[in-house]
Amino acid sequence: MAQRALITGASGFIGRHCLPALARSGYEIHAVSSRDAMPQSANCEWHRADFLNHSEVNRIIDAVRPSHLVHFAWYAVPGKYPSAPENLRWCSATIQLLEAFAKAGGQRAVFAGSCFEYDSSYGYCIENRTPSNPDTFYGACKNATRQVVEGFCRQFSLSAAWARIFYLYGPHESAARLVPSVARVLLKGESARCSHGRQIRDFLYVEDVASAFVALLDSDVCGTVNIGSGKPISLRHLIGVLAETIGAPEMVEFGALPPRPGDPPVLLPNVQRLQEEVGWQPRLTLEEGLQRTVSWWREHSS
Repeated sequence: MAQRALITGASGFIGRHCLPALARSGYEIHAVSSRDAMPQSANCEWHRADFLNHSEVNRIIDAVRPSHLVHFAWYAVPGKYPSAPENLRWCSATIQLLEAFAKAGGQRAVFAGSCFEYDSSYGYCIENRTPSNPDTFYGACKNATRQVVEGFCRQFSLSAAWARIFYLYGPHESAARLVPSVARVLLKGESARCSHGRQIRDFLYVEDVASAFVALLDSDVCGTVNIGSGKPISLRHLIGVLAETIGAPEMVEFGALPPRPGDPPVLLPNVQRLQEEVGWQPRLTLEEGLQRTVSWWREHSS
């Protein structure tokens, strides 16, 4: 009998890309979204629910009785999520979901965390070594949720991992974020005004992020696991490759904008746990991922 996976936030940026990966791993997939419009997929059963409503959490868990859980749902509106009061509500909703999942006999869960839980002044982030000292309310709520999740799972012997996502890009990303905002301007034949671009980051194509989540779900690795490529790059290099892919490298204006206040010069993951314990490696290079991303934005930019 196939293991039954419940995935929340399944119509979101990462969640929608997890569905094919879950199908390849042989799960019976139950996808949950609060949206009316849900991505078409022949490999799963869709459920509409608002997980901020505790009764709807119980309704879905009782109906599905999942053995596995992948939890993405959270407030993520660009520019608003770092300080939004909704973060506190999602902290509570996640804990309620975990409790209901455990009571229904759930076996294994993976939760979406964030690199913004770390103390960004350290630059290079290692699970269980780099301090958690979030700069934002979002990061604080994610980290507090992680602590409760890990404590609950130890107390009740539930297998769970907390996946800290670093930087990502790909199809269906919010147009306000870095890669789409630059790509859409360049595709219009306009100049892209950027900061100096010397910030060092780790970027991973969204399908690889989804693949890493499913590999983590399939494993028995517990606790915090960083999700990244393990290949540091500057934003200048990322934007340069993006512009070359579009065919407009001369249209990028580096230094035209100031860097964001508080933007750390370096923020990178150590990915040893992901690569050695989970046994996962990214499939696409940066160039391949950006080529796919540009192709998607060519079709979907107005």
